[in-house]
Amino acid sequence: MPSLFGIRLFRGMANDVRQRIPYYFADWTVDAWNYRIVPATIYMYFANILPAIAFALDMFSKTHNSYGVNEILLSSVLGSLIFSVLAGQPLCIVGVTGPISVFNYTVYEIMVPKGTAYFPFMCWICLWSMVMHFIIAITNGVNALRYITLFSCDVFGLFAAFIYLQKGIQVLTHQFQESDVEAFISIMVALLVLIFGYLCHIVGNNSSLFRRPIRTFLTDYGTPLTVVFFTGFIHIGKLRNFDIQRLPIGATFVPTAGNTPERPHGWFIHFWSDISVGEVFLALPFALLLTLLFYFDHNVSSLICQGREFPLKKPAAFHWDFFLLGITTGVAGILGVPAPNGLIPQAPFHTNALCVVRYRRIRPAPGNESEAIEYGDTSSDEYNDEDDDAKYERVAVKVIEQRVSNFAHGLLILATMSRPLLIVLGLVPQAVLAGVFFNMGLGVLQSNGVVMKIYYLLTDHSLTSRRDPLRKVRKRSIYLFVFLELASFGATFAVTQTIAAVGFPAVLFGYAAFAMLLPRIFKKSELDILDSATASDFTMRSVSTSAVSSDGSDSTGISSDSSITAPPTSTSENMKDRGEKQGAGVKRSLESADSLRMMEASEHDTGARRRK
Repeated sequence: MPSLFGIRLFRGMANDVRQRIPYYFADWTVDAWNYRIVPATIYMYFANILPAIAFALDMFSKTHNSYGVNEILLSSVLGSLIFSVLAGQPLCIVGVTGPISVFNYTVYEIMVPKGTAYFPFMCWICLWSMVMHFIIAITNGVNALRYITLFSCDVFGLFAAFIYLQKGIQVLTHQFQESDVEAFISIMVALLVLIFGYLCHIVGNNSSLFRRPIRTFLTDYGTPLTVVFFTGFIHIGKLRNFDIQRLPIGATFVPTAGNTPERPHGWFIHFWSDISVGEVFLALPFALLLTLLFYFDHNVSSLICQGREFPLKKPAAFHWDFFLLGITTGVAGILGVPAPNGLIPQAPFHTNALCVVRYRRIRPAPGNESEAIEYGDTSSDEYNDEDDDAKYERVAVKVIEQRVSNFAHGLLILATMSRPLLIVLGLVPQAVLAGVFFNMGLGVLQSNGVVMKIYYLLTDHSLTSRRDPLRKVRKRSIYLFVFLELASFGATFAVTQTIAAVGFPAVLFGYAAFAMLLPRIFKKSELDILDSATASDFTMRSVSTSAVSSDGSDSTGISSDSSITAPPTSTSENMKDRGEKQGAGVKRSLESADSLRMMEASEHDTGARRRK
């Protein structure tokens, strides 16, 4: 491979492709034949399209009708179809995010009053950003991702959660433009969507009510059915006499600002006309900010959807995916749509929806309540009454890793741009949209690391488990760590509420860089608990293989050849091996689980070479 200043160009991308390509055919065939794909596809369709439309409403009003529903839908289709077919990690959901909508209308507020043509200028921002994406991917610049830990991911996750909650409130405030009665109805519908959606989540995941098939059904389809029911709810009885605001729609497959002086050429932006050479180069600093935003936003989304809690078997591909993100960014600029990138919380929600869950039976080890013995899995609801001390917890034992669910949900969004489904979309009340925002924001908060630490600090410690890792950390260290996280979140959120929002990607990198100073503040033993790695060593191999030593091993100590020639092992076979090992009653920690995944990958490689 060519080198530049000692950098092995294309090494990260080449390793990503070689490691992932053996699994490609199985992603569409044997590993895609699983029922989990159906609820995951349906859930992601609703979880992606409704928030995207809310961001469309935001940009529609703040860019004087330059962006609308069709632009947002086309951007989501572009991201989902390209990433499902070509990405190394198709589990990452790509679409229109809150940060990119803030970026787009902030650029509009800065440049249009100066007489700059908006769409050609945005196109040049995306084209310059595409080149920067290519440079970063080719020079293995995504390797810096290994320095992003839970501190950055938790703070950004908290920021995303509050963005969703804020958008939900903003949608409801728009309802006060109508009569007080109609505003009251909208607030009622939003709260009912929140309550019913959250109850489905609680009953399905954290209760013993009903039998497993019913609980699974509520988990899989609770949110979509809630949206469908309350869409029809406003047409029942006397409610149909009130004018409840609904989602706005446009013409089929036509740009919102088509055939106007702002956009005279339809979907194709003539980026060489109506713009001066000075404005072309003025787009460079904006492109740098956009690249920084996507570097952080997309890669953190990909990290979280491949977190330690998900038992993934297929390797990551951060370098290749970032190169591919550059392509979609450039295409989005030429089409005049917002550039898509990784979504939070949709990306981890997608992986979670694809998890196969079992109940694990555990009980305190004799004479030592801080330890637990695993007694394997049970796939039934019939618990053993003889084990009075036994407890049961839900664990993800497999993830259906494939490309079909992402691709299918993209096709559904594309179909929504057709007239019949576009009309159906126009029937959804904006209040339902607000309720979905509240649901998603609350879902992120429930599992966010910052919130969990605050919850621990407020909990009666005499009632906490002795196995809780935070018990090993001094309370003052937890208080300080939480304070630093909240301060970082506050700075990010505050900047996005001002005209300086276009520069908030620099703030994201600011607190990511600050996280590197945490070892100077906290003890290593405490920091290992407070700020561990987001993903497993198995996942992070993608950003650890650019520095390969002469013996053919990378920084993880695994042969680079074996990782490159990994065969497309059936997910069902992996599941069988994993179930047999869990049934043996072996106690595993997170570290041993990571080692197991890497050992299994190496064993598959060795077996494949022997068979050949």
